[in-house]
Amino acid sequence: MPTITVDKAELYRRLEKEYTTQAFDELCFDFGIELDEDTTDEVEEARGKGLPTPPPQLKIEIPANRYDILCLEGLARALRIFLQLEQPPTYTLSVPAQIQEVFVESSTSPLRPYFASAVLRLARPMNQLEYESFIDLQDKLHQNLCRMRKFVAIGTHDLDTLQGPFRYMCKDPKEIKFAPLNKETEHTAEELMTIYETDRHLNKYLNIIRDAPAYPIIYDSKDRVLSMPPIINSQHSKIVAGKTKNIFIDTTATDKTKLDIVINMIATMFAEYTEIPFTIEPVKIHMPDGTSHLSPPVAPRLTTASSSYINAATGLELSKEEICTLLTRMSLSAKPSATDADLLDVQVPCTRPDILHECDIMEDAAIAYGFNNLPQSMPTTNTVAKAFPVNKLGDIIRKECAMAGWIEALPLILCSHDENFAHLNRPDPGHYAIHLANPKSLEYQVVRTSLLPGMLKTARENKALPLPMKIFEVSDVAVQDPTSERQSKNYRRLCAVYMDRKAGFEVAHGLLDRIMQILGVPLLEKKENEGKYGYYISSAEDPTYLPGRAAHVFYRPKPSVTPTEPTPSSNASSSPLNTIASTLKSALPSSAAGTPWERDINIGSLGILHPTVLNNFELVRPCSSVEIDVEPLL
Repeated sequence: MPTITVDKAELYRRLEKEYTTQAFDELCFDFGIELDEDTTDEVEEARGKGLPTPPPQLKIEIPANRYDILCLEGLARALRIFLQLEQPPTYTLSVPAQIQEVFVESSTSPLRPYFASAVLRLARPMNQLEYESFIDLQDKLHQNLCRMRKFVAIGTHDLDTLQGPFRYMCKDPKEIKFAPLNKETEHTAEELMTIYETDRHLNKYLNIIRDAPAYPIIYDSKDRVLSMPPIINSQHSKIVAGKTKNIFIDTTATDKTKLDIVINMIATMFAEYTEIPFTIEPVKIHMPDGTSHLSPPVAPRLTTASSSYINAATGLELSKEEICTLLTRMSLSAKPSATDADLLDVQVPCTRPDILHECDIMEDAAIAYGFNNLPQSMPTTNTVAKAFPVNKLGDIIRKECAMAGWIEALPLILCSHDENFAHLNRPDPGHYAIHLANPKSLEYQVVRTSLLPGMLKTARENKALPLPMKIFEVSDVAVQDPTSERQSKNYRRLCAVYMDRKAGFEVAHGLLDRIMQILGVPLLEKKENEGKYGYYISSAEDPTYLPGRAAHVFYRPKPSVTPTEPTPSSNASSSPLNTIASTLKSALPSSAAGTPWERDINIGSLGILHPTVLNNFELVRPCSSVEIDVEPLL
């Protein structure tokens, strides 16, 4: 959650009350924010020692989706409305004698195609405190919603130093030349990339456009540069506290939704300082396709909410008028619907983009009523809480593995396609692994269908540790399942890897035997054993393991039990349908009357890993592993 720092005296002045730290902390809690720190004691102690210190400040944690209270102005306004000291403001667009215009050229399309703007005509120049709040809000938005300027970049300028119309384009960095903010000498954009490499504040943004053939740039009608988004503004149009009265705001973006939110936040938060409070001068944006529109889009969004839903969710019995009053305290304008006896007509202001659904409106009503004031009652149904059997089984296995001297690893559930298949010498049958639609990295392409890749990557990253290395994991894999509601299914598995100067097949086998012993599953030794319940291993040819050094683990459930389906194999011969068919067959009475091994199911494998598998994961020491399904053992 972002934390803002506000001047304590100024905030209390705006709230028309001096609060104790405890009282203000309670107010913050009631409103849904948190007082992190009050620096009054520190300031008084420093002043007592004669040390220079800023005035007392309040550090307040703000919910990540409440962009409208990321500055002193927005926070004070929201708290005043919550305390019913004022009504929610109505933000409007003025009708200027000559509207400012911005022409967006098609060259911006590959890099940052979206543009929004606004003009603030202040009644007086901002003082130093207001100016610092103005800049701090931009920084907070850049770090939070704008994702370090990648999605949106904000520029603010002294309009009196510029002349429209403005042009937004992309241009060869060698042809762009201007004096950047806080510098008097002019440099080309190419030179600025080198200059700002050592700048702690700006160097983190250079990679956004550095490798592009053309850089975004904004000019006025006299070819004076306003800014080179998302890097730096120009010195020529710099805002000066106590001097600048007319502010031109530009925002460029790769995301239209975030662009609208950002321009609305910057414009509305400081619209209280305009000549006509909460009135913003629009800017006409001309797009490359010939269309045009006014910015910013401050019109409220109309929606509805059910009063019966709000009452049911909160346990209250409020009238529609009482709910409307609560919503008004949260800056939402609401009134009973004229067409439906149950509905409320709600106007969501442009400052509240966090209101996405009726449940958000219900939450605001609950906050205004007070969470501590909500009625408490016993639930209408009685249940006894207990762990899911598969989770309890997993905990038992974890504990026993740890007591046997193995160390638990927790790798990621995503891996690359090659790690999941090719690196294990396993083919991809298709329609088996769950693929990410738009992976951001080759390292995270599919949801793992085996725990083994994660174990081997863990071993690779810990090769410096002393041998032997004994690691395990009890967790889920997932495969596609067309019969499931979500088209996929999870399976709980155990995987362990042993690495030493010798492969240690017997060590992995010993762990398997220990787990089965603890779970009370008897050893049958071989398939032909007439025992009705137990497990055994059988030699197998598996390309993941050395030839002649691999085995499959078979489990024979009790005749009266239908076991949980094990993970479908990626081999074509062992499709999910075949597995389901064999499971159903084992449940039939005729099966119980035949040979016991007709009920046997393959729950996993163990063996000495093939040298090519080890080489794929950059391992030089021999390894053995065991991986089994644990759900059939329930």
